[in-house]
Amino acid sequence: MVAVAAITARSTLPVQGGELAVSTTPAQNVDRLSWFNAARFGMFIHWGVYSVPAGEWAGKSMPDHGGEWIMEDCKIPVSEYAKFAPQFHPEQFNARAWVHMATNAGMKYIVITSKHHDGFAMWRSDLSEWGIRATPFERDPLKELADECRHAGIRLCFYYSIMDWHHPHWPERRAWNDTASGTPDMERYVAYMKGQLKELLSRYGPIGILWFDGEWEKPWTHAHAVDLHRYVRSLQPDIIINNRIDKVRQGMGGMDKGQGVGDYGTPEQEIPANGFGPGVTWESCMTMNNTWGYRKDDHKWKSTQTLIRNLIDCASTGGNYLLNIGPTAEGLFPDASIVRLEEIGDWMNQNGEAIYDTTASPFKQEITWGRCTQKGDKLFLHVYNWPADGRLLAPLLNQKVKAWLLRTPGRKLKCKDTPEGLVIQLPASAPDKIASVIVVQVTGKILPAAHERGDGTPAQKR
Repeated sequence: MVAVAAITARSTLPVQGGELAVSTTPAQNVDRLSWFNAARFGMFIHWGVYSVPAGEWAGKSMPDHGGEWIMEDCKIPVSEYAKFAPQFHPEQFNARAWVHMATNAGMKYIVITSKHHDGFAMWRSDLSEWGIRATPFERDPLKELADECRHAGIRLCFYYSIMDWHHPHWPERRAWNDTASGTPDMERYVAYMKGQLKELLSRYGPIGILWFDGEWEKPWTHAHAVDLHRYVRSLQPDIIINNRIDKVRQGMGGMDKGQGVGDYGTPEQEIPANGFGPGVTWESCMTMNNTWGYRKDDHKWKSTQTLIRNLIDCASTGGNYLLNIGPTAEGLFPDASIVRLEEIGDWMNQNGEAIYDTTASPFKQEITWGRCTQKGDKLFLHVYNWPADGRLLAPLLNQKVKAWLLRTPGRKLKCKDTPEGLVIQLPASAPDKIASVIVVQVTGKILPAAHERGDGTPAQKR
């Protein structure tokens, strides 16, 4: 049962629903987001009591969301779902190993589900028995992760679901919530939520991001979002808050329609083809297979090539890549996840410079051979399709450049201006089958070639 008797405070909603929760200057916003925009790559972890059924209920494998959504999809009575808690005993959980796998893959932050839609708290909350306290596991996984992240220099972030299928005061109570009684009370629920967030933001040190979700159900309003935004910032002023705290997200596309509170957009399972332009901060969250939470029968793993190219695609359009892992009930990453993280790490060890702290490609049209990221006077050309004739055409106007393979900076590549753009002469074979990176250092302002600009201006000769 949820311990709600101790929650007596009421939420205070703003008089004007459109007012910002905390007054900040544009410079302060840029400073708060600077580490996030430099990171480009993070690990998402969906872990909870739903890893016990692992996609199976009543002896049957469940379709669709049957991982972390199994409670809702199968309409499991709360009294039955609660029986998974005594089976959640992840003695093999090793926070140091998890953080090592993230940092070794080149990830700069970890976002873990502190509470998903089933309401299960992944820490020893004083406000509810429904969580780690209901399991035989006597440790605090969030504290162990916080300690290891701090030691490794990686940022820990918390996912937190606004809606709650388990709590008796969430107004859209499910018919199969057979442990709740009385009339739901949204104000009491908001107070409970604030109490839990205060625990999360006061026990584990500075938190990089509060990654909200589940904002789409009717009880949650823009006024609630503004009030909660203010409350969270009062606890940790420098924390980043995603846009799912508010009501303006447009579906899986993840970006806002209209003005809302929140620092960045959250596309889900998709990467925007052209990004969203300068000054717009966003992050694509995506799974390694088909599900977020662990599901024992989901073996549809994306290839390492696809995952690395997803990361490049995000960076080349100005966004971050949040790649998900679904650990088992024993606290282990699936073997296929570990293999892919190691292989991504091998690529990042060689090419991370072309991802971290980069901005979107200056080229507006699609590049058929790959992608481009930029850092100051350097362009990083990520070549997916190595030209058979060794001639790579970069859509640059006549400029003074130097070019080399990122892996061999001491060996310069020959470059030649042509009416179509800059031709770079490459070795016969690609050094990396997934994505070989060529660095082009430009003297002066970077100018796209005429056909790329679309203004009809002919290329000029030096």
